[in-house]
Amino acid sequence: MKAMLFLGLTLAISLLASREFLSMHRPDEIFPSQGLTASRMLSDYFPALKSTPGDTPVYVYEGKERGGHILILGGTHPNEPAGYITAILLAENIRVAKGKIIVIPWANASGFTHSDPQEGSPQRFDIKTISGRRWFKLGSRVTNPVHQWPDPTIYVNPMGQKLAGVEARNLNRAYPGKAHGNLTEKVAFGIMKLIKEEAIDLGIDLHESAPEYPVINAIVFHENSADLAALAQMELQAKGYEFRLEGSPPNLRGLSHREWGDEAKIKAILMETPNASHGRLKGKPSISLIVDGQDKYYERASRLGRLFVPFGPEGIPLKSRVGRHLAGLNAILKSLTELEPEKLVEVENMPDAAEVQARGIGASLR
Repeated sequence: MKAMLFLGLTLAISLLASREFLSMHRPDEIFPSQGLTASRMLSDYFPALKSTPGDTPVYVYEGKERGGHILILGGTHPNEPAGYITAILLAENIRVAKGKIIVIPWANASGFTHSDPQEGSPQRFDIKTISGRRWFKLGSRVTNPVHQWPDPTIYVNPMGQKLAGVEARNLNRAYPGKAHGNLTEKVAFGIMKLIKEEAIDLGIDLHESAPEYPVINAIVFHENSADLAALAQMELQAKGYEFRLEGSPPNLRGLSHREWGDEAKIKAILMETPNASHGRLKGKPSISLIVDGQDKYYERASRLGRLFVPFGPEGIPLKSRVGRHLAGLNAILKSLTELEPEKLVEVENMPDAAEVQARGIGASLR
């Protein structure tokens, strides 16, 4: 009798857990602003992605006047929420009067359908808005193994670089992609197709990294974007934001900031903000750690001089990290106009970095 009860309890728990797990395959909602001019899918640029877990929404905001063409990616790594929340804020607020901005909030859509194994990370986190809570998925750094299996022992990416097998599912090691490659390589190939078909001038990839990682609070730039990055850094410093400049290593292949510049010949920048929930020194994973960014172990590591950013009792909350990305985007767009006036992009209703940091992200979410 006890064995039957135990079996029944096990089946019930398994059923509930499986339903919660499968719910990760339902995409989060986005409510685009009235400035949206076209809503597409990545498969519109590369049809082989249609009906695959790699297909993902593409939001186009185009002005009536000609100007620069900008691509903004969030969710290349779905466990780095500041990047894709920033992209969602853009999609839900902006209107472009001149030029074109294309936003892809969930670049690696498959990565949002699962979480990193053995990490104990929450599957979702919530942000308070004026009309209630909105929930967002926290995914994994890499493509879901259910969608791409098995990992090779050694992954040789499209540019011939040898990497650990799991990197075969890392979108930011897969550029410029392959038309007949694995799912992750096809996604990278689709993004490259979009870049070429939309005549993109500048691509910006929004990321986060652990506080103990040296490339943090950084603008990583392709050498063709050195002047742009330096001018943006000065603009940010004038407004009280400290950003490091990091050149894209020429011998580290497959990354967006390398292959967008080399293969697509566009200006390429990647931005990093510090995320305690992403690091290895954190305590218990939780929604609070993602949103509030407070962790006593990181406080201690900061006192011991083990981090590359200050980390006090107030932590580094999500609203601060999103604010940094917004400030960085504004500085980069302004600097692009100063260097190349013909690539001016006029954006209306751009979420303000200081307002997001003061009032919270929810005040700018629809």
